[in-house]
Amino acid sequence: MPSVTHDDAPLLADLMPWSVAPPRLGRGWPTGPDVASLKARWDALMKAEGPDRQALFEPTRARTLHSAVGQLPGQSSGTGKLVRASGPCTEPVRVLRAPFDEQWLIPDHRLIDAARPELWRVADERQIFLVETPAAGDAAGPPVLATSLIPLLRPGRVRPLYRRPGGAEPNLAPGLLNHLATRLGHSPAPEDVLAWIVATARPGLRVPLTADAGLWARGVELGRRIVWLMRRDGARPKLPGGRRPYVRAPLPAGLLTVRYDRDEETLHLDDGRVSPVPPEAWDYEAGGVRVLEQWFTARTSEPEPGTLAAIRPSTWPQSWTSELLELITVLALLAELGPQQAESTVTSPVTATELTKAGVLPVPDAACRPASVLDHHEEGPEGQFALL
Repeated sequence: MPSVTHDDAPLLADLMPWSVAPPRLGRGWPTGPDVASLKARWDALMKAEGPDRQALFEPTRARTLHSAVGQLPGQSSGTGKLVRASGPCTEPVRVLRAPFDEQWLIPDHRLIDAARPELWRVADERQIFLVETPAAGDAAGPPVLATSLIPLLRPGRVRPLYRRPGGAEPNLAPGLLNHLATRLGHSPAPEDVLAWIVATARPGLRVPLTADAGLWARGVELGRRIVWLMRRDGARPKLPGGRRPYVRAPLPAGLLTVRYDRDEETLHLDDGRVSPVPPEAWDYEAGGVRVLEQWFTARTSEPEPGTLAAIRPSTWPQSWTSELLELITVLALLAELGPQQAESTVTSPVTATELTKAGVLPVPDAACRPASVLDHHEEGPEGQFALL
C-alpha cells in the first residue's frame, strides 16, 4: 500500500494517543508454550517450602514471596502472600509472548513484576491491541503488530483500540473520525482506522493518511486482511492446494535441531520433515529476528536445570505441530501482501499540519491517560476489595 515521501504524515502516537508499556514479567517460568507445564511448575512451587520456595520463585526487587498485590482485572488468582500460598494454579490464559508466538501465562499478579492492570481492564473480545515493534526503527519487519491477546513484547508501546471494555470510546485523537469523515465523504469506523494504520505505518511510526476515498478503501481492505492474519482468530487461514505445509516425516519425540533447505523448501526437524515451507515464510522477520527461528528457540532451548522453567514437555506435543503449520501459513500469506503495502503513493494526503489547523492535534492530555472504570470491582491484597 501507499508510501509517502514527505515527513508531514502524523505520528501513530498522535492518532492513538493512549499507550501502555508492555507487561514486564521479571521471571520466565510463569509463561510457556503449553498449559500442563505451567500447572506443574505452580505445583512444584507450592510443594517447596522456605528457602527452596524462594529460590524457585526467582524474587526481584518488584516481587518476592512476601509481596501483597491485588488480582489482575478479570482473573481469579489468589491475593494472599505467596510465602504461605497453597492450592491449584490459576487457569493459564493465552498471550502474545513474541511476534506471532502465542503462548500461555499464569495470570497471577503475584508472579509478575509489572502486569499493567490497565491493559487487562480493557481486554475483551472487542479489543485489538496495536503493538510497536523494534522495526519501528531500523530493524526489518512490520512496524506494528495487531493482536487480540495481552502482548508481552518489549520494548515497544501497546496501544489498545478501545479505552473501555465492550468496544467503547475509541483510542483515537478526539475529532479524528469526524475530520476523516468530512474529507472522505463517509464515516470510517475505528476498526477501519486501525486497519489503515497496520497497512501503511512506516518506520519511525508515521502514518500517511489520505482523503482519496478509493485509496482509503483499498488500504482498509488490505489492513483488515493483515489484521485478520495477525490475530489468527475465526476461520483458519489456508494456502492454495499444493502449497499447504504438511509433515512429510514424523517429528521426533525430543526436538533438538532445526535446519531449512531453501532449494527443497523443507524444514528438517532432526529426522522429521515439514514441507513445503516457502522461503518467504522462513525469511519473515519481526523486530529484525526471523519469526520461525525465534518460535523454535522458545521451545527447544535448554533451560537451567533445577529451575521451574526446566519443567516442560518431555516429548514434542502434537499441538505444537499444528501451531507450526498454521504459523508457516500465516507468514507465507503476510509475505504475499508485503508488495501491496510498499507499492504506490498517497494522493490527497491528510497531513499533521492539516490536523493541527483543524484542531485535532495536539491531542488533549486526558486522551493520553487511561479512562477511569468507576463500576469495576477488583480484589485487592489479602482479599480486600478495591473500587476503581
